[in-house]
Amino acid sequence: MMLGNTPYVAARAKSRRQKLADRARLRQLINQSVEQLTVAVGDIGYRTEIDLYAGKLTGGDLVEAALTHNLEAELQDILKMSNRTIRPLIEIYTLRFEYQNAKAVLRAVHNGIDVDEVGHSILPELNDVNTPWLKVVESSDDLQAAAALMRRKAFGSALSRVPENGTLADYEDALDRHYYASARNAMRTTKGAPARFLSRLFAAEIDHRNIVNILEATAVGLTNEQLVPLLIPGGRLLPKRTFSSIASGGRNTMIDLLRSGDRFDMAGFETVLEEAENSRSLDAVITWMKIRENAMMQRMSYLHPVSALPIIHYVAMKVQEVNDLRFIVRGRLAGLSPAVLEAHVI
Repeated sequence: MMLGNTPYVAARAKSRRQKLADRARLRQLINQSVEQLTVAVGDIGYRTEIDLYAGKLTGGDLVEAALTHNLEAELQDILKMSNRTIRPLIEIYTLRFEYQNAKAVLRAVHNGIDVDEVGHSILPELNDVNTPWLKVVESSDDLQAAAALMRRKAFGSALSRVPENGTLADYEDALDRHYYASARNAMRTTKGAPARFLSRLFAAEIDHRNIVNILEATAVGLTNEQLVPLLIPGGRLLPKRTFSSIASGGRNTMIDLLRSGDRFDMAGFETVLEEAENSRSLDAVITWMKIRENAMMQRMSYLHPVSALPIIHYVAMKVQEVNDLRFIVRGRLAGLSPAVLEAHVI
């Protein structure tokens, strides 16, 4: 039996990645109605989940529940296939979705979203893995109560340290910092080139989040002193030692630091930054950074084709497909034009 064999699992992941919807297919979907999208999404590979929820849901809720259910099952399947050699790195990457579920719960509690609504879309109730999350939503009146119910999670201690008057952003920042700190610690104990490449990807993700945080802080008028606690240690472009300089100079210092390095496409960044300033939206910057991360991941999966990296690359592309499909469906429901949708689908 080939299950657990690294070349076999890597080959399976590559095969599944090739079956994901390409850009041309997504552009076709953008021009369809929600009713047509339900059929089209099923044809892409989500028919089983569409049929599973069709008796309870319709429209956007049906598609979103099917997408989320399929993704959750796929993540579990990938981990089951993985052997002890590659599983640690895959778990480091897929653990982020546990943190995303925690964020979804906190947002639902903060916004007073009914547990039934959450169970129909964000955390599909027909998937047993979501039962504990839904119980937190149902049993919590505020963020502090939700955090208390998640105290046994790996990130429970981070949530418990958020002040009593902490905002939703405070809880989400605590989750981000805890995830990346835990991932860095885990990768220090994992030897080999794949772990080093994954560390570089995580460093890029941290840098990108910090850059966006600095740009947002400037836009909303936060002081530099208020900004620094929002920054996550572990980046390579903006390492922790630069945080004190950023505390003094803010956005301008950040740009000078990025310009002085040789690891960053400063010309490309300045182009999308100008676009963001003209549109008064950071969408262009965030999209550009996501493309940069995807390119890094694709390169590292080719450099180490028989390792955890092609599998992680597939997981990331699968998540991207689900996010793109969810955005298209919700965008069509909201009346967004095909041009706007295409601009946001990476």
